[in-house]
Amino acid sequence: MTECRICGGGVEEFLDLGRQPLSDAFLLPADVDTEFFYRLAVGRCEACTMVQLTEEVPRERMFHHDYPYYSSGSSVMREHFTKTALNFIDTELTGENPFFVEIGCNDGVLLRTIAESGIRHLGFEPSVGVAKVAQSRGVRVRTDFFEESTAREVRESDGPVDVIFSANTICHIPYLDSLLRGVDALLGPNGIFVWEDPYLGDIVEKTSFDQIYDEHFYLFSVRSVQAMAARFGFELVNVERFPVHGGEVRYTIARTGARQPSPAVAELLAEEDARDVVELETLKGFATSVARIRDELVALLRSLKAQGKTVAAYGATAKSATVTNYAGIGPDLISYVSDATPAKQHRLTPGVHIPVNPPEVFTASYPDYALLFAWNHAEEIMAKEQGFRDAGGQWILYVPEVRVV
Repeated sequence: MTECRICGGGVEEFLDLGRQPLSDAFLLPADVDTEFFYRLAVGRCEACTMVQLTEEVPRERMFHHDYPYYSSGSSVMREHFTKTALNFIDTELTGENPFFVEIGCNDGVLLRTIAESGIRHLGFEPSVGVAKVAQSRGVRVRTDFFEESTAREVRESDGPVDVIFSANTICHIPYLDSLLRGVDALLGPNGIFVWEDPYLGDIVEKTSFDQIYDEHFYLFSVRSVQAMAARFGFELVNVERFPVHGGEVRYTIARTGARQPSPAVAELLAEEDARDVVELETLKGFATSVARIRDELVALLRSLKAQGKTVAAYGATAKSATVTNYAGIGPDLISYVSDATPAKQHRLTPGVHIPVNPPEVFTASYPDYALLFAWNHAEEIMAKEQGFRDAGGQWILYVPEVRVV
Protein backbone atom coordinates (compact mmCIF):
# COMPACT_ATOMS: atom_id res chain seq x y z
CA MET A 1 0.00 0.00 0.00
CA THR A 2 1.39 3.41 -0.99
CA GLU A 3 1.15 6.66 0.96
CA CYS A 4 -1.32 9.42 0.06
CA ARG A 5 0.41 12.45 -1.41
CA ILE A 6 -2.10 14.75 0.32
CA CYS A 7 -2.52 13.45 3.86
CA GLY A 8 -0.11 10.53 4.29
CA GLY A 9 -2.89 7.96 4.67
CA GLY A 10 -2.80 4.52 3.10
CA VAL A 11 -3.76 4.27 -0.58
CA GLU A 12 -5.45 1.05 -1.66
CA GLU A 13 -5.11 0.21 -5.35
CA PHE A 14 -8.28 -0.65 -7.26
CA LEU A 15 -7.26 -0.52 -10.95
CA ASP A 16 -4.10 -1.58 -12.77
CA LEU A 17 -3.85 -0.38 -16.37
CA GLY A 18 -0.49 -2.02 -16.88
CA ARG A 19 2.73 -0.90 -18.55
CA GLN A 20 2.19 2.49 -20.16
CA PRO A 21 4.29 5.04 -22.09
CA LEU A 22 4.26 8.80 -21.69
CA SER A 23 0.86 9.72 -23.07
CA ASP A 24 1.99 12.73 -25.11
CA ALA A 25 5.34 11.34 -26.30
CA PHE A 26 4.71 10.89 -30.01
CA LEU A 27 7.78 9.22 -31.44
CA LEU A 28 9.97 9.34 -34.48
CA PRO A 29 10.79 5.79 -35.62
CA ALA A 30 14.38 6.27 -34.48
CA ASP A 31 13.24 6.92 -30.90
CA VAL A 32 11.28 3.71 -30.38
CA ASP A 33 14.09 1.83 -28.63
CA THR A 34 14.53 4.54 -25.98
CA GLU A 35 10.86 4.92 -25.06
CA PHE A 36 10.02 5.47 -21.38
CA PHE A 37 7.47 3.24 -19.65
CA TYR A 38 5.94 3.11 -16.18
CA ARG A 39 3.18 1.21 -14.38
CA LEU A 40 -0.19 2.97 -14.48
CA ALA A 41 -2.27 2.05 -11.44
CA VAL A 42 -4.76 4.06 -9.41
CA GLY A 43 -5.90 3.84 -5.80
CA ARG A 44 -7.96 5.63 -3.14
CA CYS A 45 -6.75 7.08 0.15
CA GLU A 46 -8.44 5.42 3.09
CA ALA A 47 -8.27 8.64 5.13
CA CYS A 48 -9.09 11.59 2.84
CA THR A 49 -10.61 9.62 -0.12
CA MET A 50 -8.31 11.26 -2.68
CA VAL A 51 -8.05 9.07 -5.78
CA GLN A 52 -4.53 9.14 -7.19
CA LEU A 53 -1.91 7.30 -9.21
CA THR A 54 0.39 5.03 -7.27
CA GLU A 55 3.46 5.86 -9.37
CA GLU A 56 4.67 9.35 -10.30
CA VAL A 57 6.24 10.20 -13.65
CA PRO A 58 8.88 12.98 -13.40
CA ARG A 59 7.28 16.25 -14.48
CA GLU A 60 10.17 17.18 -16.78
CA ARG A 61 9.42 14.11 -18.90
CA MET A 62 5.83 15.20 -19.49
CA PHE A 63 5.91 19.01 -19.71
CA HIS A 64 8.84 19.92 -21.90
CA HIS A 65 9.75 22.18 -24.82
CA ASP A 66 7.95 20.03 -27.40
CA TYR A 67 4.76 19.39 -25.41
CA PRO A 68 2.22 18.93 -28.23
CA TYR A 69 -1.14 19.95 -26.73
CA TYR A 70 -2.63 23.33 -27.69
CA SER A 71 -5.81 24.42 -25.88
CA SER A 72 -6.90 26.68 -28.74
CA GLY A 73 -7.34 23.71 -31.08
CA SER A 74 -11.01 23.24 -30.18
CA SER A 75 -13.63 25.91 -30.92
CA VAL A 76 -15.69 24.59 -28.00
CA MET A 77 -12.79 25.11 -25.60
CA ARG A 78 -11.98 28.56 -27.02
CA GLU A 79 -15.55 29.63 -26.33
CA HIS A 80 -15.48 28.05 -22.86
CA PHE A 81 -12.32 29.91 -21.83
CA THR A 82 -13.43 33.23 -23.30
CA LYS A 83 -16.63 33.05 -21.24
CA THR A 84 -14.61 32.10 -18.17
CA ALA A 85 -12.26 35.07 -18.57
CA LEU A 86 -15.11 37.52 -19.13
CA ASN A 87 -16.90 36.22 -16.05
CA PHE A 88 -13.80 36.84 -13.89
CA ILE A 89 -13.45 40.33 -15.35
CA ASP A 90 -17.05 41.14 -14.43
CA THR A 91 -17.09 39.58 -10.95
CA GLU A 92 -13.65 39.24 -9.32
CA LEU A 93 -11.39 41.69 -11.14
CA THR A 94 -13.33 44.90 -10.54
CA GLY A 95 -11.14 46.46 -7.86
CA GLU A 96 -8.24 48.84 -8.19
CA ASN A 97 -5.36 47.38 -10.24
CA PRO A 98 -6.46 43.71 -9.99
CA PHE A 99 -4.02 40.86 -10.57
CA PHE A 100 -4.83 37.50 -12.20
CA VAL A 101 -2.53 34.45 -12.31
CA GLU A 102 -3.07 31.28 -14.32
CA ILE A 103 -1.30 28.01 -13.58
CA GLY A 104 -0.65 26.14 -16.83
CA CYS A 105 -1.73 28.86 -19.26
CA ASN A 106 -0.78 26.75 -22.30
CA ASP A 107 -1.08 28.81 -25.51
CA GLY A 108 -2.85 31.71 -23.79
CA VAL A 109 -6.37 30.77 -24.83
CA LEU A 110 -7.85 32.25 -21.63
CA LEU A 111 -5.23 34.82 -20.64
CA ARG A 112 -5.45 36.50 -24.02
CA THR A 113 -8.87 37.89 -23.05
CA ILE A 114 -7.54 39.03 -19.67
CA ALA A 115 -4.53 40.68 -21.34
CA GLU A 116 -6.68 42.47 -23.92
CA SER A 117 -8.76 43.94 -21.10
CA GLY A 118 -5.63 45.61 -19.68
CA ILE A 119 -5.70 43.64 -16.42
CA ARG A 120 -2.41 42.74 -14.75
CA HIS A 121 -1.78 39.06 -15.28
CA LEU A 122 0.82 36.31 -15.32
CA GLY A 123 0.72 32.82 -16.74
CA PHE A 124 2.87 29.96 -15.49
CA GLU A 125 3.72 27.58 -18.32
CA PRO A 126 6.78 25.28 -18.13
CA SER A 127 6.36 23.96 -21.70
CA VAL A 128 8.37 26.47 -23.69
CA GLY A 129 6.80 25.77 -27.09
CA VAL A 130 3.21 26.56 -26.10
CA ALA A 131 4.41 29.39 -23.82
CA LYS A 132 5.95 31.13 -26.84
CA VAL A 133 2.59 30.97 -28.62
CA ALA A 134 0.95 32.63 -25.61
CA GLN A 135 3.62 35.34 -25.54
CA SER A 136 3.05 36.03 -29.24
CA ARG A 137 -0.58 36.78 -28.32
CA GLY A 138 0.39 39.48 -25.86
CA VAL A 139 0.28 37.32 -22.74
CA ARG A 140 2.82 37.71 -19.96
CA VAL A 141 4.25 34.25 -19.27
CA ARG A 142 6.77 32.81 -16.84
CA THR A 143 8.20 29.57 -18.24
CA ASP A 144 8.34 27.79 -14.92
CA PHE A 145 6.40 25.43 -12.67
CA PHE A 146 4.10 26.95 -10.07
CA GLU A 147 5.14 25.88 -6.58
CA GLU A 148 5.82 27.52 -3.24
CA SER A 149 9.19 29.03 -4.19
CA THR A 150 8.07 30.53 -7.51
CA ALA A 151 4.82 31.81 -5.97
CA ARG A 152 6.75 33.64 -3.25
CA GLU A 153 8.92 35.27 -5.90
CA VAL A 154 5.84 36.58 -7.70
CA ARG A 155 4.36 37.88 -4.44
CA GLU A 156 7.60 39.75 -3.78
CA SER A 157 7.71 41.33 -7.23
CA ASP A 158 4.01 41.80 -8.09
CA GLY A 159 2.07 41.75 -4.83
CA PRO A 160 -1.02 39.70 -3.88
CA VAL A 161 -3.33 38.07 -6.39
CA ASP A 162 -7.11 38.41 -6.66
CA VAL A 163 -7.67 35.23 -8.66
CA ILE A 164 -5.48 32.21 -9.26
CA PHE A 165 -7.02 30.06 -11.99
CA SER A 166 -6.12 26.78 -13.62
CA ALA A 167 -7.78 24.47 -16.14
CA ASN A 168 -6.85 20.84 -16.68
CA THR A 169 -3.59 21.31 -14.84
CA ILE A 170 -3.97 20.91 -11.07
CA CYS A 171 -4.73 17.21 -11.41
CA HIS A 172 -1.34 16.92 -13.15
CA ILE A 173 0.62 18.05 -10.10
CA PRO A 174 1.56 15.40 -7.50
CA TYR A 175 3.22 17.97 -5.20
CA LEU A 176 -0.01 19.76 -4.26
CA ASP A 177 1.38 20.49 -0.80
CA SER A 178 3.94 22.87 -2.32
CA LEU A 179 1.39 24.28 -4.78
CA LEU A 180 -1.15 25.05 -2.05
CA ARG A 181 1.49 26.66 0.14
CA GLY A 182 2.29 28.78 -2.92
CA VAL A 183 -1.38 29.69 -3.28
CA ASP A 184 -1.40 30.65 0.40
CA ALA A 185 1.66 32.87 -0.09
CA LEU A 186 0.37 34.58 -3.22
CA LEU A 187 -3.37 34.98 -2.70
CA GLY A 188 -4.80 38.20 -1.25
CA PRO A 189 -7.01 38.08 1.88
CA ASN A 190 -10.25 37.80 -0.10
CA GLY A 191 -8.74 36.16 -3.16
CA ILE A 192 -9.89 32.86 -4.63
CA PHE A 193 -8.17 29.86 -6.17
CA VAL A 194 -10.31 28.37 -8.93
CA TRP A 195 -9.54 25.29 -10.98
CA GLU A 196 -11.37 22.82 -13.18
CA ASP A 197 -10.42 19.22 -13.87
CA PRO A 198 -12.03 15.91 -14.89
CA TYR A 199 -14.54 14.84 -12.25
CA LEU A 200 -14.30 11.45 -10.60
CA GLY A 201 -18.10 11.18 -10.51
CA ASP A 202 -18.32 11.49 -14.30
CA ILE A 203 -15.39 9.15 -14.88
CA VAL A 204 -17.04 6.44 -12.78
CA GLU A 205 -20.50 6.98 -14.27
CA LYS A 206 -19.26 6.94 -17.89
CA THR A 207 -16.47 4.37 -17.36
CA SER A 208 -14.21 6.89 -19.08
CA PHE A 209 -11.06 5.12 -17.93
CA ASP A 210 -8.94 6.85 -20.56
CA GLN A 211 -9.09 9.93 -18.33
CA ILE A 212 -6.50 8.04 -16.29
CA TYR A 213 -2.99 8.55 -17.66
CA ASP A 214 0.40 9.85 -16.57
CA GLU A 215 -0.57 13.54 -16.59
CA HIS A 216 -3.74 12.98 -14.52
CA PHE A 217 -2.18 12.14 -11.18
CA TYR A 218 -5.36 12.97 -9.22
CA LEU A 219 -9.03 12.28 -9.96
CA PHE A 220 -10.83 14.85 -7.84
CA SER A 221 -14.16 14.52 -6.07
CA VAL A 222 -15.90 17.18 -3.99
CA ARG A 223 -15.31 15.06 -0.88
CA SER A 224 -11.54 14.81 -1.45
CA VAL A 225 -11.13 18.45 -2.48
CA GLN A 226 -13.00 19.64 0.61
CA ALA A 227 -10.65 17.60 2.83
CA MET A 228 -7.57 18.81 0.95
CA ALA A 229 -8.60 22.48 1.16
CA ALA A 230 -9.19 22.26 4.91
CA ARG A 231 -5.80 20.66 5.43
CA PHE A 232 -4.09 23.72 3.98
CA GLY A 233 -6.18 26.44 5.64
CA PHE A 234 -8.75 26.90 2.87
CA GLU A 235 -12.44 26.25 2.46
CA LEU A 236 -14.30 24.91 -0.56
CA VAL A 237 -16.84 27.65 -1.29
CA ASN A 238 -18.25 26.73 -4.69
CA VAL A 239 -18.47 23.95 -7.28
CA GLU A 240 -19.76 24.11 -10.84
CA ARG A 241 -20.18 21.26 -13.31
CA PHE A 242 -19.27 21.59 -16.99
CA PRO A 243 -19.68 19.12 -19.87
CA VAL A 244 -16.27 19.89 -21.41
CA HIS A 245 -13.65 17.13 -21.63
CA GLY A 246 -16.20 14.49 -20.77
CA GLY A 247 -17.34 16.10 -17.53
CA GLU A 248 -15.47 18.47 -15.25
CA VAL A 249 -16.01 20.30 -11.99
CA ARG A 250 -14.77 23.81 -11.31
CA TYR A 251 -13.70 24.14 -7.68
CA THR A 252 -13.39 27.48 -5.87
CA ILE A 253 -11.53 27.70 -2.57
CA ALA A 254 -10.94 30.73 -0.36
CA ARG A 255 -9.31 31.35 2.98
CA THR A 256 -11.35 29.73 5.75
CA GLY A 257 -14.20 32.03 6.77
CA ALA A 258 -13.52 34.60 4.04
CA ARG A 259 -16.57 33.68 1.95
CA GLN A 260 -19.92 32.03 2.48
CA PRO A 261 -19.99 28.58 0.84
CA SER A 262 -22.49 28.16 -1.96
CA PRO A 263 -25.32 25.62 -1.52
CA ALA A 264 -23.89 23.88 -4.60
CA VAL A 265 -21.12 22.41 -2.44
CA ALA A 266 -23.49 20.61 -0.08
CA GLU A 267 -25.70 19.55 -2.99
CA LEU A 268 -22.90 17.87 -4.94
CA LEU A 269 -21.52 16.31 -1.76
CA ALA A 270 -24.95 14.81 -1.09
CA GLU A 271 -25.09 13.48 -4.65
CA GLU A 272 -21.65 11.86 -4.24
CA ASP A 273 -22.75 10.25 -0.99
CA ALA A 274 -25.96 8.95 -2.54
CA ARG A 275 -24.01 7.38 -5.40
CA ASP A 276 -21.15 6.15 -3.16
CA VAL A 277 -18.75 7.74 -5.63
CA VAL A 278 -15.67 7.57 -3.40
CA GLU A 279 -16.45 4.20 -1.82
CA LEU A 280 -13.91 1.49 -2.56
CA GLU A 281 -16.56 -1.02 -3.67
CA THR A 282 -17.84 1.48 -6.24
CA LEU A 283 -14.32 1.99 -7.56
CA LYS A 284 -13.71 -1.75 -7.74
CA GLY A 285 -16.93 -2.07 -9.73
CA PHE A 286 -15.62 0.64 -12.05
CA ALA A 287 -12.46 -1.45 -12.58
CA THR A 288 -14.57 -4.46 -13.57
CA SER A 289 -16.44 -2.34 -16.12
CA VAL A 290 -13.14 -1.08 -17.54
CA ALA A 291 -11.98 -4.64 -18.24
CA ARG A 292 -15.30 -5.41 -19.94
CA ILE A 293 -15.06 -2.39 -22.24
CA ARG A 294 -11.48 -3.33 -23.15
CA ASP A 295 -12.53 -6.84 -24.11
CA GLU A 296 -15.56 -5.68 -26.11
CA LEU A 297 -13.55 -3.06 -28.01
CA VAL A 298 -10.81 -5.52 -28.97
CA ALA A 299 -13.39 -8.11 -30.03
CA LEU A 300 -15.12 -5.55 -32.27
CA LEU A 301 -11.88 -4.46 -33.93
CA ARG A 302 -10.80 -8.07 -34.54
CA SER A 303 -14.21 -8.87 -36.04
CA LEU A 304 -14.00 -5.91 -38.42
CA LYS A 305 -10.52 -6.95 -39.49
CA ALA A 306 -11.72 -10.50 -40.15
CA GLN A 307 -14.46 -9.02 -42.37
CA GLY A 308 -11.86 -7.11 -44.38
CA LYS A 309 -13.03 -3.70 -43.17
CA THR A 310 -10.66 -0.73 -42.93
CA VAL A 311 -10.36 0.97 -39.54
CA ALA A 312 -8.54 4.19 -38.69
CA ALA A 313 -8.68 6.28 -35.52
CA TYR A 314 -9.49 9.96 -35.08
CA GLY A 315 -7.70 12.19 -32.57
CA ALA A 316 -4.19 11.38 -31.33
CA THR A 317 -5.17 12.31 -27.80
CA ALA A 318 -3.10 11.81 -24.67
CA LYS A 319 -5.82 9.61 -23.21
CA SER A 320 -5.80 7.30 -26.22
CA ALA A 321 -2.44 5.98 -25.02
CA THR A 322 -4.21 4.42 -22.04
CA VAL A 323 -6.75 2.67 -24.27
CA THR A 324 -4.35 1.36 -26.89
CA ASN A 325 -1.69 0.15 -24.48
CA TYR A 326 -4.09 -1.36 -21.94
CA ALA A 327 -6.02 -3.16 -24.67
CA GLY A 328 -3.03 -3.99 -26.89
CA ILE A 329 -4.49 -2.15 -29.90
CA GLY A 330 -1.74 -1.52 -32.44
CA PRO A 331 -1.24 -1.10 -36.21
CA ASP A 332 -2.58 -4.61 -36.78
CA LEU A 333 -6.05 -3.39 -35.80
CA ILE A 334 -5.88 0.35 -36.60
CA SER A 335 -4.06 1.47 -39.73
CA TYR A 336 -3.40 5.06 -38.60
CA VAL A 337 -4.64 7.91 -36.41
CA SER A 338 -5.80 11.15 -38.02
CA ASP A 339 -4.84 14.30 -36.16
CA ALA A 340 -4.60 18.00 -37.08
CA THR A 341 -1.71 18.80 -34.70
CA PRO A 342 1.48 19.25 -36.79
CA ALA A 343 3.71 18.24 -33.84
CA LYS A 344 2.09 14.79 -33.80
CA GLN A 345 1.92 14.12 -37.52
CA HIS A 346 4.32 11.67 -39.22
CA ARG A 347 5.16 10.23 -35.83
CA LEU A 348 4.08 7.11 -33.97
CA THR A 349 1.64 6.90 -31.09
CA PRO A 350 3.14 6.14 -27.68
CA GLY A 351 3.76 2.51 -26.84
CA VAL A 352 1.88 0.72 -29.62
CA HIS A 353 3.36 2.82 -32.46
CA ILE A 354 0.37 3.49 -34.71
CA PRO A 355 1.27 6.04 -37.44
CA VAL A 356 -0.22 9.54 -37.03
CA ASN A 357 -1.33 11.11 -40.31
CA PRO A 358 -2.65 14.58 -41.16
CA PRO A 359 -6.40 14.96 -41.83
CA GLU A 360 -5.85 15.01 -45.59
CA VAL A 361 -5.10 11.29 -45.49
CA PHE A 362 -8.43 10.65 -43.76
CA THR A 363 -10.45 12.70 -46.23
CA ALA A 364 -8.61 11.48 -49.34
CA SER A 365 -9.75 7.90 -48.81
CA TYR A 366 -12.19 7.39 -45.98
CA PRO A 367 -11.90 4.18 -43.95
CA ASP A 368 -14.97 2.04 -43.32
CA TYR A 369 -14.79 2.78 -39.59
CA ALA A 370 -13.15 5.43 -37.43
CA LEU A 371 -12.41 4.83 -33.75
CA LEU A 372 -13.04 8.17 -32.06
CA PHE A 373 -10.35 8.68 -29.43
CA ALA A 374 -11.36 12.35 -29.04
CA TRP A 375 -14.83 11.26 -27.88
CA ASN A 376 -15.15 14.29 -25.61
CA HIS A 377 -15.38 16.42 -28.78
CA ALA A 378 -17.70 13.97 -30.57
CA GLU A 379 -20.42 16.47 -31.52
CA GLU A 380 -17.94 19.00 -32.88
CA ILE A 381 -15.95 16.37 -34.79
CA MET A 382 -18.91 14.54 -36.30
CA ALA A 383 -20.36 17.80 -37.57
CA LYS A 384 -17.00 18.70 -39.09
CA GLU A 385 -16.55 15.27 -40.70
CA GLN A 386 -19.97 14.93 -42.31
CA GLY A 387 -18.21 13.80 -45.49
CA PHE A 388 -17.09 10.64 -43.71
CA ARG A 389 -20.69 9.84 -42.80
CA ASP A 390 -21.91 10.68 -46.32
CA ALA A 391 -19.36 8.24 -47.74
CA GLY A 392 -20.83 5.46 -45.59
CA GLY A 393 -18.32 5.67 -42.77
CA GLN A 394 -19.25 4.71 -39.21
CA TRP A 395 -17.84 5.88 -35.90
CA ILE A 396 -16.74 3.55 -33.12
CA LEU A 397 -17.05 4.87 -29.57
CA TYR A 398 -16.21 3.20 -26.26
CA VAL A 399 -17.51 5.74 -23.69
CA PRO A 400 -19.77 5.00 -21.88
CA GLU A 401 -19.96 1.70 -23.78
CA VAL A 402 -18.60 0.15 -26.98
CA ARG A 403 -20.91 0.97 -29.88
CA VAL A 404 -20.98 1.82 -33.60
CA VAL A 405 -22.83 4.99 -34.68
